[in-house]
Amino acid sequence: MTPIYTALAVLVTFIWGVNFTFIAWGLESFPPLMLTALRFFFTAVPLVFFLKPPTFNRTLLIYAIGTFVIQYAFIFTAMHLGASPGLTALLLQIQIFITVLLAYFILGEAVSRMQIIGMLVGVLGLSVIALNLGGDMPVAGFVCILIAAMGWSFGNIASKQASAQATLRAAQQKTSVPVVSSGTVSSNTKENKASALSALALVAWSGLIACVILIPCSLLFETDAWQLATFTEASMRSWLSLGFIIYISTLVGFGLWSHLLSKNTASKMMPFALLIPIFGMTTSVVLTEEVVTWWKILAMILILSGLLLANVKLGLGRRLAYK
Repeated sequence: MTPIYTALAVLVTFIWGVNFTFIAWGLESFPPLMLTALRFFFTAVPLVFFLKPPTFNRTLLIYAIGTFVIQYAFIFTAMHLGASPGLTALLLQIQIFITVLLAYFILGEAVSRMQIIGMLVGVLGLSVIALNLGGDMPVAGFVCILIAAMGWSFGNIASKQASAQATLRAAQQKTSVPVVSSGTVSSNTKENKASALSALALVAWSGLIACVILIPCSLLFETDAWQLATFTEASMRSWLSLGFIIYISTLVGFGLWSHLLSKNTASKMMPFALLIPIFGMTTSVVLTEEVVTWWKILAMILILSGLLLANVKLGLGRRLAYK
């Protein structure tokens, strides 16, 4: 990965780590499904009126349902049930290993021996948390986070496939019309801008699909919450948190992440997500006074070690043929 891609990946993980604290504050005024529905409604509107929709197919549907509906409906529910922001951020990272595994079998992406070792070390860190359930991580919350991780993993693969399909269509259009290039730098700049806009469109239109699913679900299971008092009595902190969740975490975060996935293999991108619990736990301790125990520190050390090991380049991976 280039230095700029590495920096952007770290920035996204920082945003997503901090986001767990904002979710906790948002849940002070809104029930989980409503908060998720509001998030993606304002993610989609008004951007869908200005951005060209991506090709509507099974890939887009899987991305929207997996990444937005399943992941966040269950994360918000887990935190509503009592899961702390720091531990939620930590446990959710099981999606990294699921994603790399899915990328290997579905996309044919290579995984090096050192990446496997790094992932195993990361799993040890997650296991430390799993062995200390209770208190600020109830069993029901743990199950919800596992479901959320599975949804995010399938969404990552769908995002990668959607980007590959868009790149293929662009290449076909380019070869069908002769173009005289004015320079490699200019061409790369235009391609990067097009990729970024495509990623933003993917997030906005997927958000529209998500809110179409989430709003009826919230109306069904949280009927009493849909009254004027819920909105007028919501705290300023909850409203500001919702704004951060929508515009920073969703639009900026997922837009950049989708762009990065289109430029790099999933096996290179997924280890960066291990930074999310580090940022998430630190923020939660500072802003919500979450208690730090020895096993939380041990889990974070193991996870960070796994990230470092997974990014050591020894050239041991073998590129598999894309089918």
